[in-house]
Amino acid sequence: MAESDWDTVTVLRKKGPTAAQAKSKQAITAAQRRGEDLETTKKWSAGQNKQHLMTKNTAKLDRETEELQHQRVSLEVGKVIQQGRQNKGLTQKDLATKINEKPQVIADYECGKAIPNNQVMGKIERAISLKLRGKDIGLPLEAKPKKK
Repeated sequence: MAESDWDTVTVLRKKGPTAAQAKSKQAITAAQRRGEDLETTKKWSAGQNKQHLMTKNTAKLDRETEELQHQRVSLEVGKVIQQGRQNKGLTQKDLATKINEKPQVIADYECGKAIPNNQVMGKIERAISLKLRGKDIGLPLEAKPKKK
């Protein structure tokens, strides 16, 4: 005990600032005042849905001078779907249920707002038994023999 110095204090463990405290505006300004080196980086797309990131093709479309749009279902096809559905006595909801799609999909196809999808078009063709693609739009769909 004779060698212990009563004027010195030994700190066993001192906690540094937590992550939230270190990032606060006060902590940053205090560090700047002390002359410490700071590194600040802004996170790119933090907290965003990755599904809506801009891809190369989207950026390319944005740079184009002319206005490019996706091809929509023609009104002729929409009218054929509507007539075929009504001939079968189906509502939009009934047809949608029959082909396992939402009623809004059928409404979009009939009014020409939908972007054509071959899978959906094929399902609608089979349900109303009318051709919707190719040259023979509106003609009856011939049943193809099943492969053995």
